[in-house]
Order: sequence, then structure tokens, then C-alpha cells
Amino acid sequence: MTATPIRLLLVDDDPLVRAGLALMIGGAGDIEVVGEAADGAEAEELVRRTRPDVVLMDIRMPAVDGITATRRLRARPDAPQVVVLTTFHADEQVLHAMRAGAAGFVLKDTPPAEIVDAVRRVAAGDPVLSPAVTRQLMRHAAGTAADARQTRARERLAVLGDREREVAVAVGRGLANARIASELFLSVATVKAHVSRVLAKLGLDNRVQIALLVYDAGLLDGEGEGDGGEGGGADGFR
Repeated sequence: MTATPIRLLLVDDDPLVRAGLALMIGGAGDIEVVGEAADGAEAEELVRRTRPDVVLMDIRMPAVDGITATRRLRARPDAPQVVVLTTFHADEQVLHAMRAGAAGFVLKDTPPAEIVDAVRRVAAGDPVLSPAVTRQLMRHAAGTAADARQTRARERLAVLGDREREVAVAVGRGLANARIASELFLSVATVKAHVSRVLAKLGLDNRVQIALLVYDAGLLDGEGEGDGGEGGGADGFR
């Protein structure tokens, strides 16, 4: 039995970029490009019509930008996953997109196979963002508002129980569920349940947002760059 293809919407104001993406992704038999949009407003309309599983979203666009569009799309009951397209590794706009609910980002010059893999992983529920890159982004955005942000983050985390808080910090460190289970002497199923409760209590969309909040609260101070969870790299946020 053939699996249902992943439905993908491409959003970029440059028609050449869209054409290139459609060409490189169109060769993947398990991904179907269901539409192309030139800005965030057009993307919202196409999401209603085509119901994609994943949206590959440019950040900088006229009219409705990618951050605003991501926030609106993630607020929908049938919200698609969003992967942000960017030209910079450390860009405050990327961080804003993560806070808006994007599940990760890929650079526009990323090799085609890696972009296809990112779409597959996000469709399967795995954020495509390494812990090291997340910390790089958060440090890039750190500034004079850090103290106020820390206070707000700690107030939000206060609703968590002790074990939920421990799991949230472990997610912030980029650890996978199996590693968290081992460190906290829990079953993987229990860790998954805790993560789900943390997301629900905090009103968050994904593990990347948990990591951002834990970082804002100052609970990752002293973490080494090499602590990337199981296998390091992007797999750390599974």
C-alpha cells in the first residue's frame, strides 16, 4: 500500500526561488507540492484551499511577512507545520519565527536532499533545529530586555510541577526522550506524557518553544555547546 504523500506549500516572494524549490522537491516521490504563494496573505488563502501538511516559508516578504503568516497559520485548528527559509544562520527574525511556532529552519543554499529531509522530518513531528544552533540564535537576540524576559519566563514556568520542570529543562538541553528517560529514571512513555503536559500548560506548539522559554528563564546557564542529546545535531530536538 502506497503511503499518502506529504502535502507541501511553498511560500517565497521570488518566483525563481519557488521554481527552484518546486523542481528540487518535485523529484521526491513522497512529497507533493500542492501550491505556491508569493506572500503571507496568499499563503493563508492557499492553506485553506490546499490543506498542506508542511509550509516552507520565507521570512522577508512584502505585505504579510513570514513571521506574521507563521503565527496566523499555527493558530489554525488544522495548523500545518512550518519550516522557515532564511539566508542567515544567526538571524533575530528566525528566532521570532521560532517563537511564532515554526518547527525549524533551513538555509536557502541548503543542499536539495537536506531540504527534502527537513520536510519529511517536520511532517513526522521532528523539529529540524540543533540545540547548538538554537543557543546561537538566542544569544544573538539577547539584549537589554533579557532581565524582563527572564522574569516573564520564570513566571510562566512556575505553573509546572517539579518533574515537568525537570523534563522541560532536559528538552531545553536538546535531549531526546530516551536520554531524558535514562537521566530521570523514567519510561520513555512517561517522558512523552510529561512533554505533552508541559506544552499544554504553557500553551506552546513544540519542543523548540520549550527550549526557548527555558533559555529565557536562565535555566540553561553553563550548558556546554557539545551537549546535543542523542547523536547531537538536529536530532537532539526529537
